[in-house]
Amino acid sequence: FSTKLVNLIVKSGESYPIKIEFKEPNANAHIQLVWRVLDQQKSDFSSALELARKSDLIVFNAGIEEGEFRDRAKLSLPGNQEPLLAELFKIGKPVVVLLTGGSAITMQPWLNKASAVLDLWYAGEQTGSAVAAILFGDANPSGKLPIGFPLSEGQLPYVYNHLPTGRGDDYNDLTGKPLFPFGYGLSYTQFEYSQLQLEKTSMKATDSIWVQCQIKNIGQFDGAEIVQLYIRDQLASLARPVMELKGFQKLFLKKGASTTVKFLIKAEQLSMLDEQLNTVVEPGDFRIMIGASSNDLRLKGTITIVQ
Repeated sequence: FSTKLVNLIVKSGESYPIKIEFKEPNANAHIQLVWRVLDQQKSDFSSALELARKSDLIVFNAGIEEGEFRDRAKLSLPGNQEPLLAELFKIGKPVVVLLTGGSAITMQPWLNKASAVLDLWYAGEQTGSAVAAILFGDANPSGKLPIGFPLSEGQLPYVYNHLPTGRGDDYNDLTGKPLFPFGYGLSYTQFEYSQLQLEKTSMKATDSIWVQCQIKNIGQFDGAEIVQLYIRDQLASLARPVMELKGFQKLFLKKGASTTVKFLIKAEQLSMLDEQLNTVVEPGDFRIMIGASSNDLRLKGTITIVQ
């Protein structure tokens, strides 16, 4: 593959002839003409701002384009999206930001000014209907992030299941915590986690164990929650991640209702590859953690693998 880039300054209402010469000695030749507005291109925001001033609520649809030859050095909103967003905040009305994209987006300059942020990913042809249902309260959001969103590009690579180190995660000029952790997601209601119970506190490397807890909807709305199970090998012959997602369940609860959530932990979920690349379950303590995200672990217990 090869890409040829040409900058072209154009005026509104004008037409411009474009000539492309392409030669390919091999079979199955393909050529594609694409264009995009340069990031430094200035735009007139007057019509958008005029419309926003007439509105009770401003819904700003922002995002990024994914694809080949679209690698970016920055994870912020490209083009003039953030300058326009800054002007919209000055109007003084509530601003809801809708994000379309297939990866993380940094939001530090504007996040605290927004009334709400809804990450849509690439939601398909019914995106508009789904967004309207959420904004008007006909549906309650319940999604959770499959990746962590960093505060800045300097935190990358960032993964929730990193190996432990002898030092902290913080930088000289920035915390090591992400903007939003793996598994994070808000709802219009709240859920209470309680009564962690382990079927037993020790087992052999060939056994399994049931773990359960109570989940209660303590908010004012019906809603769904994704209960997440994480496990950490406390001490092993090789370095092990600080935590690993080993299970999750999505459940719907009416306001005030509660239910019991159960997870079956099998021995293979506690396994690792040793130095000879054999799958083994080593004896020792394993931390059991249940919560709403990798950074919001509400219940904790310990099981021990014995010989």
